[in-house]
This record gives sequence, C-alpha cells and structure tokens, in this order.
Amino acid sequence: MELSNLKPAVGSTKDKTRKGRGPGSGKGGTSTRGHKGAKSRSGYSRKIGFEGGQMPLQRRLPKFGFKSLNRVAYKALNLSDIEALAAAKGLETIDLDAMRANGLVSKKELVKVLAKGSLSKKVNVHANAFSAAAKAAIEAAGGEAVEVK
Repeated sequence: MELSNLKPAVGSTKDKTRKGRGPGSGKGGTSTRGHKGAKSRSGYSRKIGFEGGQMPLQRRLPKFGFKSLNRVAYKALNLSDIEALAAAKGLETIDLDAMRANGLVSKKELVKVLAKGSLSKKVNVHANAFSAAAKAAIEAAGGEAVEVK
C-alpha cells in the first residue's frame, strides 16, 4: 500500500450536483429554484431581517430612548486606577497629561473620577469632574481634587 493508491471507501463519496445541465440530470429547467419570484432571479440576495413581506421585527417594535444634544460624556476613572498609576510611576500629582501619557484616557476625552477603590497615600488629582464620594476620599487621604475646565 502506498499513498498514491489510497482511495475513499466505495459509496462514501458522491459527485457534486450540477444544476441546470439539462432535463436528464433531474435538476434542469428551473434548476431547483421554482417558478418566478425574487428567489428565482439571478443576483438575488435576501435583505437581513426580511420576513417574506411581513412587517419586519425592527419596524414592528416601538422606538425608544433619547440622547440629549447637550449631554456631556465623561470617561470614568476610578480611584483604584489612580492608586495604581501613582504607585507604578511614583506620582504625587496626576493630571490629564499624565493620564493620557499612561494610556488611561485618549486625547479628547473628558475625565470624571469615581469613588470605586481607595487611596492609601496623598495624591493631587486634576480632572474635569469628580463624584462627591471620590472628592471626599481624595481629600481624606490628604490630597487635593482640582476641577479642570
């Protein structure tokens, strides 16, 4: 026995069905597409969510939600993130430039400091906004919370 002599077992493989190759093939004529209609045409591709002409789900459901044009979106930064940055880099003052330089926020993001986690040493934090609990925690550790506009 050699690799060049190997063949699949008898009856385990079938030839590919060649549609549209005459009436003798059993798959001629309409080539299994049926008569008329969009699915019988060449180039047909069904739209995602199409339900056969029934009103699709995304149009049956009511619209909801609202985003104010005047909203201010902040990137949330926890006290635990500030603690980790201060410990890793040995910083006493963490401002927006330090946050950007260390990959915590991107260039145009506004930063809001939240109170998840805790501070173990004095850190002065400069950010666009602070939650009341975060401000209290920073000041309790001896640091200063400075709002930057």
